[in-house]
Amino acid sequence: MKNLDIFDRVRGGLIVSCQALENEPLHSSFIMSRMAVAAEMSGAVGIRANTVADITEIRKMVRLPMIGIIKQIYKDSDVYITPTMVEVDALVETGVEIIAMDATNRLRTGGKSLDDIFHEVRNKYPDQLFMADCSCYEEALHAEEIGFDCVGTTMAGYTPYTQGTSLPDLAFIQKISQAVDVPVIAEGGIHYPQFTKEAPTNAHLGGTALMETVQALLRALPAFERIGVSTCGQVDRQTGGIRYATDNVPRYTGTPVRSLL
Repeated sequence: MKNLDIFDRVRGGLIVSCQALENEPLHSSFIMSRMAVAAEMSGAVGIRANTVADITEIRKMVRLPMIGIIKQIYKDSDVYITPTMVEVDALVETGVEIIAMDATNRLRTGGKSLDDIFHEVRNKYPDQLFMADCSCYEEALHAEEIGFDCVGTTMAGYTPYTQGTSLPDLAFIQKISQAVDVPVIAEGGIHYPQFTKEAPTNAHLGGTALMETVQALLRALPAFERIGVSTCGQVDRQTGGIRYATDNVPRYTGTPVRSLL
């Protein structure tokens, strides 16, 4: 039986990717396992890792759910994230909770389509959870249709037909979240500098303008359960408003942060 409780464990949290390729300076299963430990200590709810060696070493150190992949390049295909049954077999042996596969509309090695390979994979491993790494809305819908257990936005911007996509693609994330019934994992370009680049705070315009910027960001995100706020000024614990603040943010004193958000 599939362990669907995994999705409840990671829902609304941060899954940290701990990966380094052979040509990168941090390439080491030892280093990746310690990065996973740091992620767990910092509150991550899951780990995404590449290769059997890294997954095995990380498993010794943390107890978080894992998304496993094997990046394997084949000369006759651009698909390299868990592209064939060989990689799936190896990942199943590790006991990883979720296996991610490229679910883009591109041919695999040997001229196989996604439908060809995933039909074989699902028949062989009916109880394994599989994540579809998609690049566009149509791929996410198709991945759910053929039996993937969750979909992700991993490949947005990495296929010829999505090149130039600004990441994170919040519109893509929101659109598929509203269209599919399986869990959606937002992946790709999600880091703080990107958000500041995409959404200037407008704090110089005052507290109300600042909250309007935050409201716009929240509306662009998929569903969530809680909001954490780090703010300057003294906060009224009962009302969630700003009791007093300096002019770092003009007219911030009295801003009803909780009610606005």
